[in-house]
Amino acid sequence: MKHLSLDAYIAAVLRHRWLVAGLATLVMLALSAGVPHVVVKNEHRVLFGEGNPQLEAFDALENTYSAANSALIAVAPRAGTVFTREVLGAIEDLTAAAWEAPHSTRVDSLTNFTHSEADGDDLIVGPLVEDAPSLSDADVARVEKIALSSPEAAGRLVSRDGRVAGLVITFVLPEDSDPAVIEITDYLRNLLEKARADHPDVDYYLTGLVVMNRAFAQATEDDLGTLAPLVFLIIITGAALLLRSVWGTVSLVLVLVFSVNTTMGFAGWMGAVFSPANAGVPIIVMAISVANSVHIVAATLLGMSRGLGKDEAIAEALRADVYPVFITAATTAIGFLSLNSSDSPPFHVLGNFVAFGVGCAFLYAVTLLPAALSLLPLRAPRARAESLPFFDRLGAFVVARRRALLWTVVLAAAALATGVPRIHLTDNWTRYFDDRYEFRRHTDFVVENLTSLNTLEYSLKAEREGGITDPAYLRAVDAFAEWFRSQPEVSHVQAFPDIMKRLNKNMHNDDPAFYRLPDDPELAAQYLLLYELSLPFGSDLNDRIDVGKSATRMTVVVTSSSSSEHRELDARGHAWLRANAPQLATEATGLTVVFAHLSRRNIESMLRGTIVAMALISLILIGVFRSVRLGLISLVPNFIPAIMTFGLWGWLVGEVGLAASVMVAISFGIVVDDTIHFLSKYLKARREGLAAPEAVRYVFRSVGHALWVTTAVLAAGFLVFASSGFEVSWALGLMVTSTILFALAGDFLLLPTLLMALDRREA
Repeated sequence: MKHLSLDAYIAAVLRHRWLVAGLATLVMLALSAGVPHVVVKNEHRVLFGEGNPQLEAFDALENTYSAANSALIAVAPRAGTVFTREVLGAIEDLTAAAWEAPHSTRVDSLTNFTHSEADGDDLIVGPLVEDAPSLSDADVARVEKIALSSPEAAGRLVSRDGRVAGLVITFVLPEDSDPAVIEITDYLRNLLEKARADHPDVDYYLTGLVVMNRAFAQATEDDLGTLAPLVFLIIITGAALLLRSVWGTVSLVLVLVFSVNTTMGFAGWMGAVFSPANAGVPIIVMAISVANSVHIVAATLLGMSRGLGKDEAIAEALRADVYPVFITAATTAIGFLSLNSSDSPPFHVLGNFVAFGVGCAFLYAVTLLPAALSLLPLRAPRARAESLPFFDRLGAFVVARRRALLWTVVLAAAALATGVPRIHLTDNWTRYFDDRYEFRRHTDFVVENLTSLNTLEYSLKAEREGGITDPAYLRAVDAFAEWFRSQPEVSHVQAFPDIMKRLNKNMHNDDPAFYRLPDDPELAAQYLLLYELSLPFGSDLNDRIDVGKSATRMTVVVTSSSSSEHRELDARGHAWLRANAPQLATEATGLTVVFAHLSRRNIESMLRGTIVAMALISLILIGVFRSVRLGLISLVPNFIPAIMTFGLWGWLVGEVGLAASVMVAISFGIVVDDTIHFLSKYLKARREGLAAPEAVRYVFRSVGHALWVTTAVLAAGFLVFASSGFEVSWALGLMVTSTILFALAGDFLLLPTLLMALDRREA
């Protein structure tokens, strides 16, 4: 009955091929109309999901003090130090212009650094530099001495060797931040172009979170606008060479275009948000749609080369492959749907819309594709002049050398697996982009020459409102800051007690002996009040103390770039607080901390989803093959490739972040496809009475070429991701590509040898 209904369906599609093609076109056009509604979000926060505790702590910090939306400009004279009239004048001009930047609320620089000093009984508070061109040599020397000896400025607003100065601009962004980010970065780039023209002997570098968000926009545009056409060309060229049929390739192009347009249009109608982490949706759908359809096209061409008529060959191909193609589409979709367990929302979008695209590709493969093949002037490719086809020879080789191959593959996998413990999980937002992006080049310069952008942020609470001037609180915070300053991976600490030490010295006629914390809480409160009243506009302490003066912010600048090192340093800091100042005990927050926990949180969440997906796929395979033994055998060549990839990555690269957390789920759903096609043909041969070795030969002869084509298409599609400038994309592309290639080797060398060794039942 099943075959009769399938035959009736095939006959109906071929008989009404124009109607089928027309209806498919109408559906595609209707859904494609949603493409203009696709939303592209270009900020780092899209990587974090709701309920992320580190992100919630970071949001609380920003709500208490100030937002972390900032840009940093590094000013680097090509010779000498920044302590010259010309360079200080350039910084002064840049500081004034930075106040005019859109959405700016604060500017901190070397020249407007708030310096306080005593003048008799008065406290004088003002910018460190005023009217730089009029400064005398003695004035410049004084500015240099103050800046390099200040724990608040040195290592933050000026490098400790005095060769680079920094200017930090803080912004308040609207809810729809993308236009604001473009407006800000355009303004700053134009500002720096003018500064370079006015001061040709000074170099300028631009970085910071706002600038990174612009880099996110550029990376998304690059991946969507450059990689997708490249994948299209590679896939079509590869399919044409491997199929050796122009019209067969055209039919694949139709399925590819229809699948991608339908998927992206549906994403637009659903309001999907795209970012660099999921910009590869159309590329993946492109590769998978071709990989599924190529079996039907290859089988049709093979049937025609045997003398069948075109429609007869199409019908035979559908009868043989529609069920395996459906199962492979289902398992692939399950693998991608498991990304919904990810802690990072962009992967939900990636998983859901690739799964939708896979479903569309299957539907088009069993409707549009046979109709197109029937309508197109398809011809069978001319047979190549060779005594024995390659895959016949490969099958014979595998059968003859099965024991040696089995042990060789097992030993190779074991050898590569030794690299797995070498993998280091890390996510460093400053290195998400490669050096083709100006953001990365400028950030590297700033990190190497001025300050690190990786920080641990602490909100240290006093025991009461107004309690931040209590001597006991100040001593505890100061001791915590000094402990951090003694840590080898810390380059700078900005802490409130440093201000109080300076004020105490100022109020004692700048006597260095009084550079210490005041002992009298009332006196300390008076010092702080006097200082705040003396501060110029835009230089208040709202970014350092809360409104009720019940907590202060401490910023620890960390030189290391490893997420695990950031987590370990935070853990050490928390342990120090519990042991020495339990009343202040808290964990660090900040963007660096959020990223430090991102890959680990994602792996923990993805582990559950991947286990569920693998269990479902395993049950499907057992049900499809109606054998627990064969179902379990089929899993071996699909588990091992992921282990081999991680092992190879451990030996060659050693570090991986977000890509590792989703790679297994993505690749397992894909690589199982070849196994399904291999085993379906193997079981067909066994049911027809062939022994296991002869069944293996039959599989190589009937689907070996198609498996090679699909693997080549998928590998080429994912390999293009390696040319992305966004780390998550290129790492994921390389890892999935290597897994696909290892899986093909497993299906050709390991699976048949396992079947011949373990499937000893009578046919």
